[in-house]
Formats: sequence, C-alpha cells, structure tokens
Amino acid sequence: MIGTFSRGIAKRRLLPLALGDDLIVCTSRTPVNRLAGIIGWGVKDNTKKARKYARRHALPYVTLEDGFIRSVGLGVQKAEPFGFIFDRQGIYYDAQRPSDIETLIKRTDSTAEHQAKSLMNRLVHIQASKYNHAWHAPTLPSDDRPNILLIDQTHGDLSVKYGLADETSFRRMVDIATQRNPQARFFAKIHPDVIAGKKNGYLKGQLPSDVTIITDDCNPMGLLKQVDHVFTVTSQMGFEALLAGKPVTCIGMPFYAGWGLTEDLLTCPRRGVKRTLAQVFQAAYLRYVRYVDPITEQTCGLERILDLIENHKRVFRLNNGDVWCYGFHWWKRGIIRQFLGAGNVNVTFHNKFPVKSTDRSALPSRLVVWGARHNRQIDSFVKRHSNSMALERVEDGFIRSVGLGSDLTKPASLIVDRRGIYFDPRQPSDLEWLLNTIDLDDIDINRARRLRHRIIDSGISKYNTGRSGWQPTSRGSKRVILVPGQVEDDASIQTGGIDIKTNHHLLKVVRQANPDAHIIFKPHPDVVAGNRVGKVPDAVAIRLCDDIVIDCDIKDCLDQADEVHTVTSLTGFEALLRDKIVHTYGLPFYAGWGLTVDRHTVDRRRRRRSIDELLYCALILYPRYYHWGARLFVSAEDAVETLLRLKSGSDASINIPAWRRVAHKALNLYENCSLLFKR
Repeated sequence: MIGTFSRGIAKRRLLPLALGDDLIVCTSRTPVNRLAGIIGWGVKDNTKKARKYARRHALPYVTLEDGFIRSVGLGVQKAEPFGFIFDRQGIYYDAQRPSDIETLIKRTDSTAEHQAKSLMNRLVHIQASKYNHAWHAPTLPSDDRPNILLIDQTHGDLSVKYGLADETSFRRMVDIATQRNPQARFFAKIHPDVIAGKKNGYLKGQLPSDVTIITDDCNPMGLLKQVDHVFTVTSQMGFEALLAGKPVTCIGMPFYAGWGLTEDLLTCPRRGVKRTLAQVFQAAYLRYVRYVDPITEQTCGLERILDLIENHKRVFRLNNGDVWCYGFHWWKRGIIRQFLGAGNVNVTFHNKFPVKSTDRSALPSRLVVWGARHNRQIDSFVKRHSNSMALERVEDGFIRSVGLGSDLTKPASLIVDRRGIYFDPRQPSDLEWLLNTIDLDDIDINRARRLRHRIIDSGISKYNTGRSGWQPTSRGSKRVILVPGQVEDDASIQTGGIDIKTNHHLLKVVRQANPDAHIIFKPHPDVVAGNRVGKVPDAVAIRLCDDIVIDCDIKDCLDQADEVHTVTSLTGFEALLRDKIVHTYGLPFYAGWGLTVDRHTVDRRRRRRSIDELLYCALILYPRYYHWGARLFVSAEDAVETLLRLKSGSDASINIPAWRRVAHKALNLYENCSLLFKR
C-alpha cells in the first residue's frame, strides 16, 4: 500500500487507480512493513511530516500533482481530476533540483514522435487545456499591430517560487514586453482561479493603463491563436502557446524552458540540451502524466481523455446563455440544471410565467419547458423575442436509466429540442430535421452498427427493468406478435396516437387483424408499478392475447417476437434494431422512413433511411448523455456501458413490495434534491 498523511488525497476517487496501489491514511498504528511508499501533495510545507516519515522508515517518497490535462472543471470548484503526476525525484515546477520530467525529456523516444505530433495537433484542434471548463474566447483586434499576451498567475503559486522567480518577475515581464514592443497592443490573461474569486493574482496594480485585462473565463487555446507573442513567468499556458505555434518568452524557469523552445531569461545547468516540441510534449503529456478514465475507472492514454473532453465540449457549448425553466417538478430541478447549465450560466426555475418582464437585458437566452406542453403565453412571448431567445423542449432520452423515471431515478440522457419534440408529429423536431437532411459517411455508419450490436448483445433498453429468462407459453408454429403497452396519458400517445389512444383499443385492433397469431401483451413498467395510467384488467386482456408478461426484461420479449405492433412505443424502435417487423398504429419518430409498416403517414418525412442511419441520428446525435459519477457529458457508447454496469449490479425487478418502492423513491429523491446544491 501507499501511505499518505492527507485525508484530502485519500478521498480522490481515481487516485488509487492511477497509482496502481491501495491508498491508506497513515496513523501511529499503521504497520510500516505494509507500506511500499509515502505520497504527498507538491512541495507545500504541510508535506514535511510525510517526507520526514518516509526518510525515517527508508520508504520512497512520491510527490503528487495535477496532470497537465487535469479535468473538466476547476480544481478549486472540486472538479474531479483524471490526470495525475507522480514524481520520485522532485516535481516538474521545481527548477532548483532534478525531477522525473527532466529525466524523461533527456531520454527521448523517437519511435513515439509521430504519435506525439498527432496528439498535439488534436489537442490544439479541440482546444483542450488543463481545466477544460470554458470554450469561448474574446475576439481580439486583427490588423498590422501585434497582439502581445502577458500571463498572470495565482499569488503564492509554488511554480513561481520554485521556478526561480518571485513577485518582481511579473513587473520585469511587463517592463520587458512593453519596452520591446512599443507599437503593440497588450493583453493580460488573469488566472481562472482568480476569476472564480478563489485566489489573488500578481499583475493587479502593476499594469500600464493601455493594457487590456482579460477577465473573462475563456478558453486558453481560443485566446492564444489570436496573439503574436506570449510572455510568462512559469505558467503552463506558456507551453500551450508553444503548442499553438506562438513564440514564448519565459521570465522564470518552467519545465518547458531550457530546451531551446523558448526565449529564456534564466538558465538551468541541468538542461541545456536541444529538444523538439514533440519530444517535450511526449515526455510531459504522454509519459510523465498518468490518466484514468473517469467513466470506466481504468487507466488509459491521452487519446481517450481527449475523446471525453471533445464529447463534453460538443454538448457543453450548446448551453450558452441564461435559462428560464417552466413546468418542472421540483425534484427534477437539480437534474435539469446539470443538463442545461454551463460554467456561469444561470438556470432559474419558475412556476408561473413572468409576463410583466419587458426589460430585454433581463431576458434569458433560452426558455425551457418539459415535453410538448404548450403554454400560449410562453409561445407568444418567444415569438416576440425570437431574435434573442430560443425555446427548448426537454424529454427523457431513449436510453435513460436503470430504473423507472416514475420512481424518480436520475436519467443518463435527456433530449433538448429547439424545433419541437420527437414524439409530437404535429410539428417538426430536431430529430426529424436530422433524418431529413444529414448525410452520413462510412465512419458514421460503422459506428452506428457497432453501437447497435452492443445494445442487442447487452440487452440495454430505456429503463433496463424486469427479470430475465422469460419464455412464452406454447406457440406452435404461430407467428408471434409483441404488443407493448403504453402510458395512456403520456404525451406521445396524446399527440401521436391519432385514432388509437388506449392499450385496450390497440389489443382489439391487433387481434382482429391477426386472429391466428400468438400475441404477447407486455404492460408498461410504469403502469405495472402503479405510477401511471393505462392498466388493462387481466380478464379483459387475456381474451385478446395469449400471454400477459409483467416482470420481464423487454429483451426476452423481443427475442421471442416475430413482429411488434405498437402505437408509438419505443419498443418499436428497439425491435427495428433487432431487424424485427414493426407495425405502427400512430406516428412515432421512427415511422415514415421506410423501415416500418405504417397506419398513418407524415408528409414531412421525405427520405428513406437504413436502421443504422436512424440509430445514428436518434441515439448518437439527438440526445445528451450525462455521467453522474464523473459529472461529464459522455457519448452514447459510454452511456450504454455505464448502464450495463449498473444493471449487472442491481435488482431489475419492477414487481417489488410497496415498502421497498417507497424506500427506493425516497433515496432517489434525496439524491436528486442534493443536486440543487452542486455546481
């Protein structure tokens, strides 16, 4: 085991995985012979006890620090790190003594240089940096005058002290930059922790009046691409400037100085050898930092981390502008805030529409409602302000959770639609627009096909409830038809049901059209649980079907069925994934694309689509997926794997005693309410 004297270090969920060892908080009773080493954070004074303990017992001491690609979110705001540095000699920002990173930079590996260049280019392209919490950048002037960037740091930052610099180094940086570039425009970048109000910086009060201070919490790469020269003391942003192809002047001695890549005002005798940018990047980002996938909780490479950052960025950037939310149950509000919020975006909830608000500066960028609820005041208000405001409709995603939404289970996915909503055929939706317009290439189709096979093999569905192993009664040679029940007051039935809006009516129509078939009726889990409307008495249903399936995994029903007959149920879509024949009696989102036998049609749905094209639009592009443990937006594939792990460790039965259901709801309610206090 690795010992630590810091309880804060011991609380880091992914740290033991990065270490590859168990982590234990040392006390006077800890057996020394069980320890393989001692770990402490950086070179702070509070590590003296740990260092002394390691020396006294002849144990290796390892210095821990955040990785150069650390997290999605600021450390001072408790964002979980997935990049860790372990240094047995010193630490990367301490230029006063050797460190593992210096050793790695000196021992170059030419065989990995191509990989390093590829990852450097990708990192710059997706604008990944240390914290990855901001994705916009201010627009700087662009003319004949050069833009010079001065980088501030947090006051007391140990990388300043141990980087052979101090407070006077920042004054020197300003003086040198302004004297050398009298015709330039100057900008000062304030540290994100300072902007967040958690720390103070060095440059405040030391800047000439003509220096523009950038106080926006902006994306470093987005800013760096607009400047011509960067001046820094020891900031990691200086290395990111090198990645962006900018010349960098270092006043102090950061880890990337002394290798011939930067203009250095100081020297470090231990360095002094020439290294390419790719060689330094490979040593620092690929060999010095250890990464742990926060979704799978396995060690991984930088490629996987960039995948996670890029996917999170894609969704996060959609959440621009303040939000007013209407018609949301109070227990959902913490959930909705996580899906719709971003950084400093304000998400506020209202029970009544504030029609008295006429001040445009006080209006939000987005108005959000649940599902297809049409509040005439809201619709009229949005139309009047359509140039500055978007109406978004929210619903559960198609791969939602392990457990019922009516049991207050947090969703792994939500849909946010600006045109309509997928289940309401009375108007277009974002999903319908995607299916009508988007062209997919072979890479997209192959990705969809892999996901489809994974869903089929794993048996993942919307709610992932019900026991497995069900078999139908004797069917003989009859064609087997599965009729999935629905919640009768659900909006998908009310808007898309057209002429059939009850389970009883659907069963009658299916039996009349298929008198010789073996019909399986599976009531909706929410109806079985007693949470929603739509029950067909068994005595009535059994006259119209051959099997009534209650507590069963939908996968088993689909495996046994030849056809699925439904009004608008998502089970029809899940049947299409398995190449089953599907008859629709309403207008679900998957009807009208040439894949189903349809009772009704929608003229707007013009294209013929393959099942993999439908899946790509409906499962990969349309929903937003969120991982509650890692607090990240993730891909559809990650959501499927996460739900599969949750499903394997849960009791999927929906036919449980009332007291257990109440207890389960109470726990979910507590967890959901606690989200209101998290940012």
